[in-house]
Amino acid sequence: MNKLHKALIYDNQVSLTVLETTEMVNDAVKTHGLGEDAARTLGGFLTCAAYMAGCLKNDRGAVSLTVKPDGDAGAVSVSGDKSLHIRGYIDAECGGRIDGGYLTVIKDDGFFRPFIGTCELKGNDVSENLMQYYDQSEQIPTAVAVGVKMRGGKCVAAGGVVMQLLPGTSQENMDRAEERMQAFVHAADVVEKYGADGIVKEFFSDELKDGPAYSAFPEYKCNCSRKKIEGVILPLGRDELHKIIDEEGAVKVHCHYCNTDYEFNREDIDKLFN
Repeated sequence: MNKLHKALIYDNQVSLTVLETTEMVNDAVKTHGLGEDAARTLGGFLTCAAYMAGCLKNDRGAVSLTVKPDGDAGAVSVSGDKSLHIRGYIDAECGGRIDGGYLTVIKDDGFFRPFIGTCELKGNDVSENLMQYYDQSEQIPTAVAVGVKMRGGKCVAAGGVVMQLLPGTSQENMDRAEERMQAFVHAADVVEKYGADGIVKEFFSDELKDGPAYSAFPEYKCNCSRKKIEGVILPLGRDELHKIIDEEGAVKVHCHYCNTDYEFNREDIDKLFN
């Protein structure tokens, strides 16, 4: 089961998030038919999106992460909402590489005041790229250790640990957080061995005697529907939609997130406008 645990540790000066996203990554692999390299990259960003979505305050909040690479590397797009419905896709033809380019993060607080941050990619490591984003765009000291382990075309472990320093964190607690993060250099291995629950017990039991303050269950779930797609094509107008049908046989819309095709014939279009 996918899990997300959140708590404050080290004198309530450090925010801790522990994630287990193995099932979510396998759902993405199945949805998109991904190879192992592409699954590792997309799975890493899906895990990061789950972390960011878990930080949203408003029920209407949403977050998206988009990678626009240089050259022939692959584009990545993932998004999530307050319900921890996470979805995404990757240009799998690139083999999963994201070398060079930019990472753009859009956070919508639910009140139409989106925050947009961008940073240059440091390489193919998802954890390093997210840490650089927080350092450059939000100026929040953040340690990120996420990973995805594939075996035989299947994700056997995905997730990790994220720590953020809160304002006024003492040097002692900074040092404690930095030292503790060393245990998660190989994050996927730790997730495979302990799982999210086990990580909390094994590495943070002294701080969290009563368990995490908040727990949730991310899932790979797209928010598209035929009704929503109708709302997308409706502004094109009846005449333009009829023209598309005359030229292509139908109005076809593909959702990259869930790999679903929606098709509308002339009768469907007429019903929309009637």
